[in-house]
Amino acid sequence: MTKDEIYDHLAQVYLGKKNKNEENKKNQFNVWLVLNIVITLVIFVSFFYGLTAFLTKRGASLHNSVIFALTNSPIRVTYNLDYPYPPVKTFSLAVPQMNVTKYKNLNFSIRGMEEGYPGVVKIVLKNQKNEVSSYLIKGVQLEWQDYSIPLEAFDQITDWTNLTDISFIIESWNAEKKKGVVLIDNLCFSSLTSSSP
Repeated sequence: MTKDEIYDHLAQVYLGKKNKNEENKKNQFNVWLVLNIVITLVIFVSFFYGLTAFLTKRGASLHNSVIFALTNSPIRVTYNLDYPYPPVKTFSLAVPQMNVTKYKNLNFSIRGMEEGYPGVVKIVLKNQKNEVSSYLIKGVQLEWQDYSIPLEAFDQITDWTNLTDISFIIESWNAEKKKGVVLIDNLCFSSLTSSSP
């Protein structure tokens, strides 16, 4: 063997070994890259599945407890049933055009003020067919009380697809104090099932 052949042979051996080391490193990098991609995909899929499951579950619970709010802040109703004022004070709230059949309850919070409180308040619902139904709540005093009245209690209403207004009526013959203030808050329709106090 000549000197040049020996150098070529040594170069091939050396370069061949170097190429094998580079191929091993490249293969390791490729395996590491594929492994990282797989792990990233698994994390992404898990996160996406968990998020969609959470939102679906949350959506289902919200769907089961659909609420349609009618007020954004407390309503203040001042009344005076003493002579010469009328013996009945009515506060009516228009209901936007909506189908109420998907709801089960009328919910609200109510309380009287130090100036006076009625004790008894009549809730009246009315629809476009002029069907009117009422429900009496008792014990309206200084503390907030939450009411959830089943819509079934308003049995004179047969068509819930076109409810027009909700009225809160204070009558002198039912009122404990003939002059005072009532606050009404959290007025909404709800699909939650609960009982009134």
